[in-house]
Amino acid sequence: MEPIVLGPNQVHRFYRGGPAIAEFRGIRSADDHTPEDWVGSATSVFGSEGAGLSTLPDGRTAADAFAADPEAFLGPRHAERFGADPGLLVKLLEAGDRLPVHCHPDREFARRHLDCPYGKTEAWVIIEVRSPEPEAEVFLGFRDEVDPAALAGWVRGQDTRAILGAMHRIPVAVGDAVLVPAGLPHAVGQGVFLVELQEPTDLSVLLEWEGFDIDGAGEGHLGLGFDVALRCVDRSGWVKERLDRLRTPRDGGHDVRPGVDVLFPSEADPFFRAERIRPRDAASLPAEFSIVVITLGRGRLEFGTAGSMEMVRGNTVLVPFAAGDCRLVGSLEAVRCMPPDADAPDVSAPVFG
Repeated sequence: MEPIVLGPNQVHRFYRGGPAIAEFRGIRSADDHTPEDWVGSATSVFGSEGAGLSTLPDGRTAADAFAADPEAFLGPRHAERFGADPGLLVKLLEAGDRLPVHCHPDREFARRHLDCPYGKTEAWVIIEVRSPEPEAEVFLGFRDEVDPAALAGWVRGQDTRAILGAMHRIPVAVGDAVLVPAGLPHAVGQGVFLVELQEPTDLSVLLEWEGFDIDGAGEGHLGLGFDVALRCVDRSGWVKERLDRLRTPRDGGHDVRPGVDVLFPSEADPFFRAERIRPRDAASLPAEFSIVVITLGRGRLEFGTAGSMEMVRGNTVLVPFAAGDCRLVGSLEAVRCMPPDADAPDVSAPVFG
């Protein structure tokens, strides 16, 4: 089984974006409201049975291919624990607008209220910045604990100034990696282009929608009503030291193999894992299901005894477990996205006390 180069799979959304994704992939942009490209996706858009699913070159959806041979695609250990579910969704995401402040439920909330085994812990790897401001930024977590009645009032009255004013504003640059635990309020600033890893759901609770082309009052609470939906929000105060841990590189994760750094702290392992690949000559990719995004340069992906395919910036590749050990060679950079550690505990969300 060989690696599979994946074509674009852009999804229409209520916020702007898409031209940077098209430029990255080397295609024409036809819609400035396609700010997300779902890569190797076996996940559907919330409320849809088919939108968001990736189609492989042989015409099958990724979900159907995984179901037909989960051990070959995902590996025996993963298939034993998770079946044919990769437990991972990878996106290219371009914030043509500043995204509205929102959050995602954790697994416990999703199981109890939505009959879904996954929440939506996510993480970002910044690959390009086109901010109109001198400094690109994201909004992440509340500085101080927020009373539930105050939060409900802000959402009901769409008091954007109060919501943003209560949050951390964090400058970001190309190369930054940020873990976003389920429940944590967040928004990506305008002009930020990133690779996102997340649990395989499309579950969002909107705290802000004023000025966006969406009926937030009707669509922003997952059909639960805001009295219930806002219970998933992490209202705690995030001091700087706690917040910094979301951006701290893996302890001992630098150069774990030549040209390979491990991204995200170990608390992310039950949800997903990622590596930044910068080959000095060649970088090894031990056999494992992964989505590889080439973020810079050109080179080749080598596999099997003599297999090889050319790689350039903008390529996205699904690497099945059965492809065996691979190598990235050449003057390129890549992000390798991998599913949850099959030996990690089943936790509701990453905990940073």
